[in-house]
Amino acid sequence: MSATRHDIRNVAIVAHVDHGKTTIVDAMLKQAGAFAAHAAESLDDRMMDSNDLEREKGITILAKNTAVKYHPKDGGEPITINIIDTPGHADFGGEVERGLSMVDAVVLLVDASEGPLPQTRFVLRKALQARMPVILCINKTDRPDSRIDEVVNETYDLFLDLDADEDQIEFPIVYACGRDGVASLTKPEDGTVPADSTNLEPFFSTILEHVPAPTYDADAPLQAHVTNLDADNFLGRIALLRVEQGELRKGQTVAWIKRDGSIANVRITELMMTEALTRKPAEKAGPGDICAVAGIPEIMIGETLADPENPVALPLITVDEPAISMTIGTNTSPLVGRGGTGKGASAKAAVKDRKVTARQVKDRLDRELIGNVSLRVLDTERPDAWEVQGRGELALAILVEQMRREGFEMTIGKPQVVTKDVDGKTFEPVERMTIDVPEEHMGAVTQLMGVRKGRMDNMSNHGSGWVRMEFVVPSRGLIGFRTEFLTNTRGTGIAHSIHEGHEPWFGTLTTRNNGSLVADRSGAVTAFAMTNLQERGVLFTDPGTEVYEGMIVGENSRADDMDVNITKEKKLTNMRSSSADSFEAIVPPRKLSLEQSLEFCRDDECVEVTPEAVRIRKVVLDQKERGRSASRAKHG
Repeated sequence: MSATRHDIRNVAIVAHVDHGKTTIVDAMLKQAGAFAAHAAESLDDRMMDSNDLEREKGITILAKNTAVKYHPKDGGEPITINIIDTPGHADFGGEVERGLSMVDAVVLLVDASEGPLPQTRFVLRKALQARMPVILCINKTDRPDSRIDEVVNETYDLFLDLDADEDQIEFPIVYACGRDGVASLTKPEDGTVPADSTNLEPFFSTILEHVPAPTYDADAPLQAHVTNLDADNFLGRIALLRVEQGELRKGQTVAWIKRDGSIANVRITELMMTEALTRKPAEKAGPGDICAVAGIPEIMIGETLADPENPVALPLITVDEPAISMTIGTNTSPLVGRGGTGKGASAKAAVKDRKVTARQVKDRLDRELIGNVSLRVLDTERPDAWEVQGRGELALAILVEQMRREGFEMTIGKPQVVTKDVDGKTFEPVERMTIDVPEEHMGAVTQLMGVRKGRMDNMSNHGSGWVRMEFVVPSRGLIGFRTEFLTNTRGTGIAHSIHEGHEPWFGTLTTRNNGSLVADRSGAVTAFAMTNLQERGVLFTDPGTEVYEGMIVGENSRADDMDVNITKEKKLTNMRSSSADSFEAIVPPRKLSLEQSLEFCRDDECVEVTPEAVRIRKVVLDQKERGRSASRAKHG
């Protein structure tokens, strides 16, 4: 017997990065009365981005859920709208796929000026494959460069391109300005806020009308799907579930069906439901509810909680294959475990809880695997290094950044692509890259992509002085692409890429033409040595920084590496003092971030990451040993 719950709706908000998902969720929370009047005034912007890194980078990394109690204007019973805020980056695609497994429909948010972009295509393709109805929301209608009609047409084209069926193409359209918390069903003028409404009421009513209410079989046994994991200091591991059939109660004994098919009976010690941004204890959860349970310490994403009398497993969550891999190992540099980076930094400056052992690094990577389904960790020939595979560079760089903030010291190898063999041939991952640049930089970008074996698929000119180009390019060609791209387009270019499958190996790529300046001894950097070296290339270190043999201190102006003495001091005579005659100014060094350092690396280089510093170094530190291996490689 089939039944429907009308008091609940589950919807995911998907969009390209930076199109305003998190902002519109904030407005929905405020308007649905999720907070008391006095609390609403002191709320932060982007409340859903609770992680420090998310706030710093201005992007959503983890999919999160919130619940809004909406009171219909006609005075009916309040309806709970569960909203999943998903990341826009394809690198965090595992989060998007999990989010979609919890909901019955999708709100597709598109910027009124930028239109559908590659990540829009990525998240929409996932929703259409899951046969979900879509509501289109054109956001930021108040942008002075908005072009609403064209964007709607581009979205229709995208649906047709992705083979949407007739029901899915008949989508409702809502026009909104998320920052002001206003939505309307009638199209406003380009560049204006919708005038016939003062709140998000039309948006809420569209969600209620077009998001299907959860249906279930009234006689079916319990089935609940684990879609996400969280941790709590008091309750231990928390599993986020969507109840598909039956009821889940606090204190109930349920069958836990694991990934390998084995079944164990467990007791639910705590049951919680989300209200606004907090989890509140609850007695029971019914079909369609999204709830959190505690009491099962080993539970994993994709597993099922079922009726002990009649356990039936739900399908496991599958995610796309990883495309980029990186070797993460323990820190093997001479400065391991030492705190400061200046002259007087000694072993005394070491931080107490510095994590430098192989066991600590491995435990941390295993812990990351629990909540991150799109990551893989493989053993390598060395006992103190592991190969970590993920969707993209950004996802892996964020993992490393989180680890260094927790006090880990690591050595990280140059990012590589994950290849696969098809009929004896090597295939490598390729990306579809969409680039928006002013017309004058078109030649520079085409040249950049040519070096990286990019193939132009499409090019359109909106007539506004900007050109949009689409390339298909091997993923390894994009490692280190962003820094150069921003330099060549004077910081004006916008580039977004998305995984497009695998194609036969493209051949050798040379992306970095310049060699490195390598320190040939240990010591502290002196201003005198820097003054003499700065004409040789670009330096990365400040005076007083401690360096060691084999550490890279700059980029050479020529193609080969050069060993330099950056610790050289000025010789003193009877006549001269050490401070006289040094009138030459030092050019400020170029400071590389973690992502830039990973991009800068060549195959024989790696990055040393500690809580205080990011240093690039040669894999083989000894200068003579490097020379010997180079001559061996030359003479075969």
